[in-house]
Amino acid sequence: MRFKIDENLHEDIAEALRTHGHDAQTVFDQGLRGHADPEIAEVARREWRAVVTLDLDFGNIREYPPEE
Repeated sequence: MRFKIDENLHEDIAEALRTHGHDAQTVFDQGLRGHADPEIAEVARREWRAVVTLDLDFGNIREYPPEE
């Protein structure tokens, strides 16, 4: 799977996912630290990545439909 690890999680999570064969990038990898949620979501959509985060705003399915 392809993952985008948000800035509120340690980058070791991305490394652990990579160790298990996943394609994981952090927002730090792409210079997205401090960017707004909609921007991060758009990058993840373009890259076909699931966002891994502790940010509860991403849980709003009206704003961020799971199928997208």
